[in-house]
Amino acid sequence: MDLGVVYRQAHALVAPGSCVTALHLGSEHSELATGQEPTKPSATLTLALGQQKTVRDFFRSAVPTPLELETAIAWVEDEVYAAHVRHRQWVPEGHTALLLSVDPMLHEIATLAGVAPGAERVLTLEAMERLFNRLAAVVQGRPAAHEGLPASPAFAASLLILRELMHHMPFAHITLLDKR
Repeated sequence: MDLGVVYRQAHALVAPGSCVTALHLGSEHSELATGQEPTKPSATLTLALGQQKTVRDFFRSAVPTPLELETAIAWVEDEVYAAHVRHRQWVPEGHTALLLSVDPMLHEIATLAGVAPGAERVLTLEAMERLFNRLAAVVQGRPAAHEGLPASPAFAASLLILRELMHHMPFAHITLLDKR
């Protein structure tokens, strides 16, 4: 995935001077490209947070145990905090960065959170948190099917990473775009 393409696509949708952060949640790592310049990001950060890496390092079954989830949360929070320290220097004082992505798994998360399909989908922090609470109920023993969630460690890892990014960077919402 060319994060620069996503970054430019995102900038085409916002007002001039807006600060944009494009996100790619990858298998072994995640990338954030941030800036106000519409053609090239000011900074690109690579985080040691990936869907399959998180599954491999922390989850032992289709649905993580409460201890596995808590351990993963602590590790992901540490990585996100380090990214936040680096990221905030590229976001002008008094501004917030708009988070955007084209990742299919993030679209799946938005769908499970009740966001309607479309060319631009907005998943709010609150809707994402409600979805995470449903995952937490599954981790505590409620059948995944009762919550309408996949019994998938990749889903759990992706939702966990997105949650921590949105909470601690912080981002009030993520806009998901169709991949062009």
